[in-house]
Amino acid sequence: MRRIRGFVDLVFDVVEETTNLVERTHDAVVERTVRRFAPVEPVQSTAKVVTGIQTAISGGVFESIRVVNGITRFAVNAVADVAEAGLDQPSDSDALALVTPIRSSAAGTATWYVDYLQASINGFWGDHLSRKNSRLDLGMSLRHHGRHLPATPEAFAAAFPNPTTKVCVFVHSLAATEWLWSLSSEQHYGDPDVTFGTRLADDLGYTPIYLRYNTGRHISENGRALAKLITDVLDAYPVPVEEIALIGHSMGGLVARSAAHYAREHDEPWVARLRHVACIGSPHLGAPLEKAVNVLTSVLRKVDAAGAHVPAELLDSRSAGVKDLRYGYTIDEEWAGKDPDQVFLDARQNVPLVDGVGYYFLAATIARDPTHPLGQLLGDLMVRLPSASGEAPEHARRIHFSGGTVLPGMHHVHIANHPDVYEALRDLLAT
Repeated sequence: MRRIRGFVDLVFDVVEETTNLVERTHDAVVERTVRRFAPVEPVQSTAKVVTGIQTAISGGVFESIRVVNGITRFAVNAVADVAEAGLDQPSDSDALALVTPIRSSAAGTATWYVDYLQASINGFWGDHLSRKNSRLDLGMSLRHHGRHLPATPEAFAAAFPNPTTKVCVFVHSLAATEWLWSLSSEQHYGDPDVTFGTRLADDLGYTPIYLRYNTGRHISENGRALAKLITDVLDAYPVPVEEIALIGHSMGGLVARSAAHYAREHDEPWVARLRHVACIGSPHLGAPLEKAVNVLTSVLRKVDAAGAHVPAELLDSRSAGVKDLRYGYTIDEEWAGKDPDQVFLDARQNVPLVDGVGYYFLAATIARDPTHPLGQLLGDLMVRLPSASGEAPEHARRIHFSGGTVLPGMHHVHIANHPDVYEALRDLLAT
């Protein structure tokens, strides 16, 4: 019910924002028309009168659309409140009783589609959802076997009957959910329940915990939230935790690095137990696609035509999290007080890594030979090799990983659950 209401609210938001965009475009076209007649009298005066009347009429039309949209939203929400009040909401303990394993065979089910639709909306407009307190905002939560896992001793005791003293937290990528880690499990292992988490449990004794979060928020905001959440995990976990590993795919690797940084800054108790941070296909120096979109929107804004400004505004509405990927921002100081749409403004700082922690990269190239020019140019199709490995041209801006691996013949999603990637990850975590 909560998600349904969130989707309905989003429809009303889209109507309102579309109305605003059409009105701005209309006013810009009218203003350009008057400008063409500006040097000519008496046409100039006549044009101003006509456009003034036209703007007043159109403004009334647009305002009436907003009013009707607002009234309809209020009425729909009022009816939904009454309907929701009559429904029994399941408690967290009830949710844990309905456990179903994370598995690749879930792909294509109704739950899988709804989850990914919500995650996609969060990825590209999640900051808007967060500001609006939308019911679609995923926020940040722990996940276990596909269900919400409250950070309470009772829930953890039920979820982990045989807890180990080693915990690994899996952080997914942009516009994804924890389902990402089980993609192609049956194809690779012949068992839809096998993931990096289950294999690390068998091989190295880690207890896997999965994260689901709103990837449209700033990476640094998610990093701070994760730093606090892991402290809650330590309080709720059934046995004392001796070792923690953070494992992130793509954006998730940046969130993991950010969480480690803020844990050190805020002296979170778990930072002393942090041993490993593994980043799989993460754009530490930025993602080329986001850089290209940034340049495109800048060019479109310079074109004096409504047909160019409309797509520019639509593209610029992408989330703060997506824009952070342009240069791999992980802390507030890199984006705070700066124009997020300014072209070629690389404000990434050289954030020190946490002492005593192993930081690792796992990168991929689509070419079988990592040194092949195509592999160097395209990387894994989403992240180039220098970005994934932190090899900035300036030595002072490089990310000094403890170790890493380049995996040939793989693309960006492929590396989230591939046996070869797992073997490299396991060897790094066993160090």
